[in-house]
Amino acid sequence: MILPIYLLGHPILKKSSLPIEENYQNLDLLIQNMWETMYNAHGIGLAAPQVGLSIRLFIVDSNQVLKDHETEKGIKKVFINAEKIEETGDFWEYEEGCLSIPTIRGDVSRPPKIKLKYWDEHFEEHIEEFDNLNARVIQHEYDHLEGDLFIEKLKPIKKRRIQKKLNNIKKGIVDCEYKVKAFQK
Repeated sequence: MILPIYLLGHPILKKSSLPIEENYQNLDLLIQNMWETMYNAHGIGLAAPQVGLSIRLFIVDSNQVLKDHETEKGIKKVFINAEKIEETGDFWEYEEGCLSIPTIRGDVSRPPKIKLKYWDEHFEEHIEEFDNLNARVIQHEYDHLEGDLFIEKLKPIKKRRIQKKLNNIKKGIVDCEYKVKAFQK
């Protein structure tokens, strides 16, 4: 089932998410719905807060943006209760976007490597290091679990230029091809 993606301005996007237990109700169905929702919106990552749940869960499929000969470098993974161990390397800029902030893109500086402890969809524990594009997507989705959005990392001049668009998104005035949910006071 395709879920609505919560838009910028919804308070759940600014909350720190809570860990979940292995017996979390309907976890398999939720993960399946998140994959369907993400692919429907042409995303490469999706965090539970973006579908209205303040839990420590996100999914990533970076294979979609890699060229055919690079697919061995991509990942398709479920991350549950992820904990950042360390980020390393010289910061590099890359243009990011977000399904919760449609049509807005901007250069964000992040380190090229991240080491995480996380559990997969079978609640098997992993400690793994990711780099380059995989690290970036994971960092972006991990930020959602902490209540942080990529637009907070944009340069001030860029933020000023897009402020009107951001205000419209907060009001639910968006042009996108997927189901969204704006915050209603």
